[in-house]
Amino acid sequence: MTSISESYELIKSRIRTAEEKSGRAAGSVELIAVSKTWPAQVVSELVECGHRDFGENRVQELELKHPDLPSSLRWHFIGHLQKNKVRKVLPFTEKIHSVDSLDIAKRINSIAHELGLFPKIYIQVNHAKESTKFGFSAEELSRSFDSLMRLDRIEIEGLMVIPPFDSDPENVRPEFAALRKLRDELEQKHDIKLPGLSMGMSNDFHVAIEEGSTSVRIGSSIFGKRKVIKPNQNE
Repeated sequence: MTSISESYELIKSRIRTAEEKSGRAAGSVELIAVSKTWPAQVVSELVECGHRDFGENRVQELELKHPDLPSSLRWHFIGHLQKNKVRKVLPFTEKIHSVDSLDIAKRINSIAHELGLFPKIYIQVNHAKESTKFGFSAEELSRSFDSLMRLDRIEIEGLMVIPPFDSDPENVRPEFAALRKLRDELEQKHDIKLPGLSMGMSNDFHVAIEEGSTSVRIGSSIFGKRKVIKPNQNE
């Protein structure tokens, strides 16, 4: 049975290979280890390997794990964020990768004012308009972007996508390419920089990197298969 440390080193090697294939510098892609459903004891095994960036998709689970793990860890919230959970999640998180509506962005901005924070966020895009997933359509994001830019306490790091699962990652390459194209269009139209593209998971991260991903969210390929897999869980 492969250990967590062995799986971790293999994933890092595969990321480096994808970076090289894309002509990108080593270390240009951020690896977020998706620790959802795994207890703090298991997460600690990866912490001992030197890893510091972890992704959670439930506020309650993040609250439980946070006190039992080193304060030096950087937590990324990757799940659907409800308005009534914003106040709880902001103090814990390095970045929120799943801002899926203008309303939630406004809520984050308002609470950030109260807490004296300047959170970094990714805007979640739902290109395929899947009913089981959250996010802006490309058209909605284009209409809303001026309003998003006026929110003075949030820093828009970039865009995020969760494509439909496909056993052949080449079939989701167009989704990643479309997100990069949308990002480029927004940068040009609004004369801003959106450096981040949060895209790619265990099954397809190498293709996402080739299409410009700067942040991949990988869980099962590091920690192993979860006992319970729920739909639309962002990894």
